[in-house]
Amino acid sequence: MPRRFLDLSVALEADIQSDPEMMLPQIEYLGHDQTAGQVASFFDGLQKDELPGGEGWAIERLQIATHNGTHLDAPYHHHSTMNNGERAITIDEVPLEWCFSAGVKLDFRHFSDGYIVQPEDIEAELKRIDHDLQPLDIVLVNTSAGARYGQPDYLGRGCGMGRDATMYLLERGVRLTGTDAWSWDAPFNITAERYARDKDPKIIWEGHRASMEIGYCHIEKLAQLDQLPGNGFLVSCFPFKIKAASAGFTRAVAIFED
Repeated sequence: MPRRFLDLSVALEADIQSDPEMMLPQIEYLGHDQTAGQVASFFDGLQKDELPGGEGWAIERLQIATHNGTHLDAPYHHHSTMNNGERAITIDEVPLEWCFSAGVKLDFRHFSDGYIVQPEDIEAELKRIDHDLQPLDIVLVNTSAGARYGQPDYLGRGCGMGRDATMYLLERGVRLTGTDAWSWDAPFNITAERYARDKDPKIIWEGHRASMEIGYCHIEKLAQLDQLPGNGFLVSCFPFKIKAASAGFTRAVAIFED
C-alpha cells in the first residue's frame, strides 16, 4: 500500500530566532575547496590538485545543545525523578514503542499566547475530531507558535499545556506528546508576568513537571502541524541516542497509508 510522508521537523539553522540567546546553535560550514588538504593528508604524496576538481569533502562543525532544533525531551529533562520517586529515564532509555504510534493532532491555534490549556479544552477538541484517546497515542498540539518559527517573536508565542491538561493525557496512557512551540509549557515571558503577580512557583514548568507523577516524553519545535488532520496517521520520532542525556534530536515524520 502506498505511503505519504509529512516532515514535522524544522531544519537546524544558525542565525534565526529558535532559542534563547544563551542556547542558540552555531554551525561552521566547511566547503569542498577548504578541505582538499584534509583528504590529501591521508595519502602520502597526494597533491590537492590530483583530486577531482581539486575538491575535498563537505563537513559541518556544530556547537549545539541537545534541545536545539526538533528534539525529544526525556523525563530526565523535566526532573531527576518520575512516577512518584523513580529515577527518571534519560533519552537513551526511552522505550522505542513510545516513539512510533498513532498520531492525534489537537488544533489550539485559536488560543491566545500564554493561555493554559485545560482538560475540558482537550475533551472538546477530541469530540470535534471524533477521537477516543488510546494508550500510546502520540498527541501533537498545534499552537500559534508554529507559523512564527524563526521570527523574533517565536519564543513568546503559543498556548501552553498546563499540569492538569498534561495529566489528562498521561492518565489515559499517552506517553509521548509534541508541540510546535519552543516549550510544552506557556512561554516563559508570560509565565514570568504571572509569577511576578502571584508569586506561585507551581506555575513554572507545570506541564513538564507532570512527569514527576507519570513519566512521559515530548517533542518541541515541530513543524507543519497545520497540514495534519485530527487523526488517521502514524508518527515516527525516534530520538538520537546520546548516553545519559536529557534530550535527543529527532526527525519527526507523519506517515499516511493511502
